[in-house]
Amino acid sequence: GQVVSFLTALVGLFTPIRDLSRMSNSISMAIGAGERVFEILDAEIDIKEKEEPTILESCSGAVDFKNVSFCYDVKRIDKGIVREQLDVLKNIDFSIKPGEIIALVGPSGSGKSTFVNLIPRFFDVKGGSIEIDGKDVRDLSFSSMRKHIAMVPQDTLLFSGTIEENIRLGRLDATNEEIKEAAKLANAHNFILNQPNGYDTVLGERGVNLSGGQAQRIALARAFLKDPAILILDEATSALDSETENLIKESLNLLMKNRTTFMIAHRLSTVVNADKILVLNDCKIAEVGKHQELLDKQGLYAQLYRSQYGEQPE
Repeated sequence: GQVVSFLTALVGLFTPIRDLSRMSNSISMAIGAGERVFEILDAEIDIKEKEEPTILESCSGAVDFKNVSFCYDVKRIDKGIVREQLDVLKNIDFSIKPGEIIALVGPSGSGKSTFVNLIPRFFDVKGGSIEIDGKDVRDLSFSSMRKHIAMVPQDTLLFSGTIEENIRLGRLDATNEEIKEAAKLANAHNFILNQPNGYDTVLGERGVNLSGGQAQRIALARAFLKDPAILILDEATSALDSETENLIKESLNLLMKNRTTFMIAHRLSTVVNADKILVLNDCKIAEVGKHQELLDKQGLYAQLYRSQYGEQPE
């Protein structure tokens, strides 16, 4: 009887021991990942707020680039020469009036994303200054400045939580009614109601249970909820089918109304109605103007247009 009991217990131990051996690899990977996370958390913060920063109470949306230069600190070999920095922007002088729509176009790597990332101070300029409503962004508190800025990126970052919680990130003190109104403006309300639990539907990590267009409309709802003075759109419609793109364009046109907008675009058809188009190349502003003006110049913008549409601009 004792032998049978022993053998029975031994068989019962087999599965846990086997599972434990399989988990050892996962545990090792988790420890390695945890160490990398803590390295990032412990890293010194490069962009720091002043001890007594200026509070930006209100914002009209005026933005001024004053002789702005920026480079990334990276070691690389350029034509056989070891360089410590990668220049991205040089001596940029440009002023944006409140409510203007500014499109940023140019070849890949021309500094379009860097240009807009300097506005909310994700990076600090290496030379010159950027001002919002006449105040240097380095003098402003992060929270008071960034509450006036909303970004809609190409890849929407969604968290594991309900749809309502994901939209509420636009403004944490928003009411349920305000969230629903923002969703309606973003053409998201109807598809949300069709989800299993409506606004209480739990999204998977990075919104895996939503299509690209649905995720993008959640991002737009956040922006509507925030109601910013400055809006940044980074390729917001580049990866969508035509039907979804039309829905989102309708919402974008409403969102851009009466607010300063920076629009990064690869497809030039999305920038034809911009108040000004900035063509970036070789770290500088190569051309500035409206769509037809730039086509008439027969410069870099016209070349980019021809490369996309295969026809001579008129």
